[in-house]
Amino acid sequence: MENLLVSLNVVAPLFIMLLAGVAFKKLGMIADTTEKQMNNLVFRCFLPLLLFYNIYSTQLKDSFEPLLMGFSVIAVLATYVLSFCITLPLEKENYRRGVLIQAMFRSNFVLYGLPVTVSLFGQEAAGTASLVIAVVVPMFNMLSVIALEIFRGGKVKPFKILRGIVTNPLVIASVVGLLFLFTGLRLPTFLEKPVKDFSGIATPLAFVVLGASFRFADTRLYRRQLTLGVFCRLVLMPAIFLPCAALLGIRGPEMSVLMAMLASPTAVSSFTMAQQMDGDAPLAGQLVVFGTLISILTVFSWIFALKQFGLM
Repeated sequence: MENLLVSLNVVAPLFIMLLAGVAFKKLGMIADTTEKQMNNLVFRCFLPLLLFYNIYSTQLKDSFEPLLMGFSVIAVLATYVLSFCITLPLEKENYRRGVLIQAMFRSNFVLYGLPVTVSLFGQEAAGTASLVIAVVVPMFNMLSVIALEIFRGGKVKPFKILRGIVTNPLVIASVVGLLFLFTGLRLPTFLEKPVKDFSGIATPLAFVVLGASFRFADTRLYRRQLTLGVFCRLVLMPAIFLPCAALLGIRGPEMSVLMAMLASPTAVSSFTMAQQMDGDAPLAGQLVVFGTLISILTVFSWIFALKQFGLM
C-alpha cells in the first residue's frame, strides 16, 4: 500500500498540471498564439535555466555515477537501433518511418526526469538526473535528425546536424552548467537567486503548456502506428532495459533516472522536428498526445513495480 501511495504522489501532480493546461485552453485563457509563445519561452528560457541550475548546484563527487552514465548512452543507442528494426518491416511509408523511429526511442526526459527523481528522492538527487540529461539530450537531437533525414530521402549533412545540436538551448545550458561545475565558478548572489526562482517555474509551466497543446484529431488513420509507437515507447523499451540495469546493480535514484529516461512519453519537440523535416507531422502530434496521456498510467505502473521489487 505504501508503494502504491508513493507512486500516486509522484504521478498525480504531473497529471493535475496537464489537466490544468487542458482546462485553461478550453476556457479560452490560453489562445493558440499564446500557447506557441509560452512553449517557446519554456523551451528557450525556463527549461534551460532549470537544467543549468541543477547541474550548477550539483555536488559532483556525490552525483557522478560512471555506470549510470555508460548505461544511459548504451541504452539510447540500443533503443535507436531497435526502433529501426521494428519500424522498417512494419511501416512502408518513408515519411512515417522517421516519425515512428523518433517516437520509439526519444523520450521527454527533460520534462519527466527531474520531477520524478526529485519527487522520489528529494532535491539532492536532481544533480544526478541533470548530468545524465546533459549527455542524453544532444544524443536525442542528433539521432532524431539522422533518422528523419534518412527517410526524407535527402543526404545526411553532418554540419547541419552539428549546428542544430550546438544551437539547442538545452545543450547550451548543459555545457555552461558543466563549465561552472568543473571550474568551480559561482554566480553572483544577486544573479543566482533569480536563476533559481526562474528554474522553479519550468516544470509546472511546461506541463501546463503541454496540456494546452493537446489536439484530439481523427485518429482512425493512424490507429496502427499509434498503437505501435506508444507501446514501444512506454512498455517495450523500459521492459527490455530496466531489468538489464537491475542486473548490473543499478538501484535507487539512479534507477529512477533510467526509468524516467526509458519510460517517459515521446518528446514534445519531436512534433516540431517532424514538421520541419517533411515527416508525417499529424502522426507525430498524435504520438505525443496519446503517449503523454497513457504515460500517466504506465509511469505509475513502472514506479510501483520498481518500488515493489526494491529497485527504487
